[in-house]
Amino acid sequence: MKRTTYYEVALHRFSVSGEEAVLQLLDNYEAFRCADEVSSVAAFHLDITDGNAPLYDEELRQEEEGQTIVCGHTAEGQSVFEYRWLNQTAGWLICSDNYTKAQLVTTGCYLKMAVDNALMVLFALATAHQHTALFHAAAVSQGGKAYMFLGKSGTGKSTHAQLWLKHIEGTELVNDDNPVVRDNTVYGSPWSGKTPCYRNVHYPLGGIVLLSQAPYNKIQRLRGIEAYAALVPSISGKRWEPRIADGLHQTENTLAMTVPVWHLECLPNEQAAQECFQQIAQP
Repeated sequence: MKRTTYYEVALHRFSVSGEEAVLQLLDNYEAFRCADEVSSVAAFHLDITDGNAPLYDEELRQEEEGQTIVCGHTAEGQSVFEYRWLNQTAGWLICSDNYTKAQLVTTGCYLKMAVDNALMVLFALATAHQHTALFHAAAVSQGGKAYMFLGKSGTGKSTHAQLWLKHIEGTELVNDDNPVVRDNTVYGSPWSGKTPCYRNVHYPLGGIVLLSQAPYNKIQRLRGIEAYAALVPSISGKRWEPRIADGLHQTENTLAMTVPVWHLECLPNEQAAQECFQQIAQP
């Protein structure tokens, strides 16, 4: 028998329906669980079920670290995301036109990963027009503010966050891979990277650091279009849909104008963390 659970991330509420065995997999969402029912203004609802593969036309394919996401539309115009790991399909996420309702049809393979990916995609797309962005970043807190580290996969975001945790007193990990930013505030989320971190916390955003590897440590402030461009690659969303693209643009533009953005060329060492901290976090 199916039941429904309710959650809140970055002040956005949503609900998930599924069989008991499926919902028991959502232990990383427990810190975000709501005791009361979601109101009519909830961001979205996801129904998890078994079923047949939907018929859809492929439009885009993304591949990274053994995972493939195939994006497309049904003949009726519904967005479809097919999730594959190691060439095995785990499920199909079928969405309403405004992403407020969706169904995840599962195959039994990689079930947990399919559910997490479906909820991440839905969250990013359903909230993009509400000053909200899901970042591919590592985030820490220190001195009552949050700091986010951006960069391409393998750049060292998690490594730099760990250096702060080890060498900068008072630092705590907010999220290792998928923090949420809403109205210049950083929120923890149920989604993380190599380091599990599912904390329901929030802090004002004190600074954003774009990382790149180098044989030296050097940090400089980015402004204007450079700051804006540093943010774009790290934010999840379907930019070919006007409503979503406009929402993300507003968020990116606000952050670039109101939050200090830095570029840190660095080694993976204590000095890099100390120089970064001294530059961006000291009054």
